Amino acid sequence: MLNKFIQHVGIVAPLDISNIDTDAIIPKQFLHKVSRSGFGENLFHYWRYNDTEGEILNLNFVLNKPEYKFSSILLTRENFGCGSSREHAVWALIDFGFRVIIAPSFADIFYENSINNQLLLIKLSKKEINEMFYLVNNNFGVIFKVDLQKLCITTENKIYLFKMNKTHLKYIINGIDNIKLTLQYERFIVNYEKNNPDFMD
Repeated sequence: MLNKFIQHVGIVAPLDISNIDTDAIIPKQFLHKVSRSGFGENLFHYWRYNDTEGEILNLNFVLNKPEYKFSSILLTRENFGCGSSREHAVWALIDFGFRVIIAPSFADIFYENSINNQLLLIKLSKKEINEMFYLVNNNFGVIFKVDLQKLCITTENKIYLFKMNKTHLKYIINGIDNIKLTLQYERFIVNYEKNNPDFMD
């Protein structure tokens, strides 16, 4: 069951790196789980830990710092989510606690996977992203408010407007994924199959 949301208020974690690929988000050795849960502990594994077993925290990595422990908004750089099409990258981010990612651009397949899993991706200009990084890096525990009805992000000193595809917006606000969208037409599908016995041949 997907959770719908119209507004989100959360602490912002700054990850000032460009071209973060899906293998960095969730390395391939952790893709053996069948369910969508449990991937968060391995999010950014090679950056969060100083050992391959994941027992020694890298205290210099942003998500291991106390002020970002409960962050739910990730601020990052261009081409986030590039690389393979693994949906596990999205699952790991959500399982860790992120609901919103803000960047100048995202890899196309990663964007589609995110929307289908209720992870909101917001694109802003590089200038706006730079402003946000300056704010977050120079203040403790910065909180952003995201409003999907007004399509805006409210920071401590500014409001940023963003655009979003109407269909994708509908997905997020109403908690819809591709399967749920298809099931809205279930009676038509069933009726078609009944009246077309050769359909399954």
